[in-house]
Amino acid sequence: MAYTLFYSPGSANLAPHMALREIGAPVELVLVDKDKGEQRNPDYLRLNPTGRIPTLLDGGTPVFENAAILLYLTEKHPEAGLAPLPGTPDRARFLALLFHLTNTLQPELRTFFYPEQHAADPSRVEEVKGVAERRLAGMYALLDRELGEGPFLLGGRISVADFLLFMLVRWGRFLAERPAQLPNLGRFAAAMMERPSVRAAFAAEGLREPWY
Repeated sequence: MAYTLFYSPGSANLAPHMALREIGAPVELVLVDKDKGEQRNPDYLRLNPTGRIPTLLDGGTPVFENAAILLYLTEKHPEAGLAPLPGTPDRARFLALLFHLTNTLQPELRTFFYPEQHAADPSRVEEVKGVAERRLAGMYALLDRELGEGPFLLGGRISVADFLLFMLVRWGRFLAERPAQLPNLGRFAAAMMERPSVRAAFAAEGLREPWY
């Protein structure tokens, strides 16, 4: 049975979409048109009460929130080896980085993209955006150091955290200091873009250059 992934091109669904392609699992994509507000439709809210994208449907079971979807996929497909096993030395680093990306970096990007949602006074919107951009520069610099020569966050093995990191590096292309300009993140992004799973996901979502 194929998974169903509710998506909007290039949105947060991109990380689990790439992971699904890496696993080789069949997936049916269902477009959620944000311009039409389809993420607020009652049928979608029954699957994902947050009204955000993505949602993964496994049979009749919906899963939402990126980190939850990615962990769910590693548990459903342990043969893919996209997460260290519980109790192994790499597991702690894997979990810490996965949740840092989804709890710290991704929300700061949301502040940058939607500063008006974080400023009660419209005259402060640009200030909010500027502060977010400065904070993001520090976050990406930290990740560049943590990645090191990699090639992946866990060294020589790829994990679902790498797909989330690549998606967030891609989102950073709108910053004045693009994260892909950093040496380690730039090398990482170029290598990820060469993976067949990544190219397949980009093609299926209709994404075009610049990739990152």
